[in-house]
Amino acid sequence: MSVFEELRSVRSARSSGKRDNKAAFIFLLPWLIGFICITLGPMIASLWISFTNYNLIQKPQSVGFANYIRMFQDPRLINSLRVTFEYVFVSVPIQLALALALALLLDRGMRALPLYRSIFYLPSLLGSSVAVAILWRQIFGQGGLVNQVLGGIGLHNLPGWISDPRFALGTIILLNIWTFGAPMIIFLAGLRQIPDMYYEAASIDGAGRWTRFAKVTLPMLSPIIFFNIILQLIGAFQSFTQAFVVSGGTGGPSDSTMFYSLYLYQQGFANFNMGYASAMAWLLFIIIAIITAVTFVSSKYWVFYDN
Repeated sequence: MSVFEELRSVRSARSSGKRDNKAAFIFLLPWLIGFICITLGPMIASLWISFTNYNLIQKPQSVGFANYIRMFQDPRLINSLRVTFEYVFVSVPIQLALALALALLLDRGMRALPLYRSIFYLPSLLGSSVAVAILWRQIFGQGGLVNQVLGGIGLHNLPGWISDPRFALGTIILLNIWTFGAPMIIFLAGLRQIPDMYYEAASIDGAGRWTRFAKVTLPMLSPIIFFNIILQLIGAFQSFTQAFVVSGGTGGPSDSTMFYSLYLYQQGFANFNMGYASAMAWLLFIIIAIITAVTFVSSKYWVFYDN
């Protein structure tokens, strides 16, 4: 092949590559427009607003870091962080443990598996809806279904579970645990991918059921566990609907269900402190980012990959 033919071949390859890049860019263009206009643009605007005093009516007035300083002096915000952390770090582990237990049960090859899988997945579709939150409020109210059932077995003078500060948050935690369907389906898919030869080799070595679970199932399932932890943590920190509906939008009783997202909503859309609410949103973003980063860093010590 002559030098000129080689040059023509290189030019042809380059032009073909450019056409492929243009086609890829055209297909990505709708997503890029949506990302810039719906996600990145509002984020930048929110960051700017967080340094202002803005009530949605008058023009924003710059106040520097006053909103961020105010956050650390706001006792209700600190309480909302405490409530949110308690909700996240109690409900998420229990929810994932229940999801894994049910996935292990379904993985044993039950009859009518698709039916059970659909039934268990259904709460995940309904758990964050307003209708289910209203139903939950009726179930745990003073004269609700729970108290009626307990009264039927001789227990009387029971509290209104959602009107008692000692139990109100627990009812919302229970509601989140109830929505275990999505992580259960993901766990079940992961269990189906574990090769049987590992269990056979462990059985030949004399490993019992619990040893096989600890030494084979958990390590092989650890990437799925890690994936579910990240998804559920991020989702739990942003929980809003359950607390808003169950408490009637107040975060009561006595701010016992005042989630961070609910307090942010109150500041932004009830008190019209949009600058302060934007600063709160960025604090939540930083908290989620730090916890996610810590989880990613820790994963190298307990997440097992085939390679």
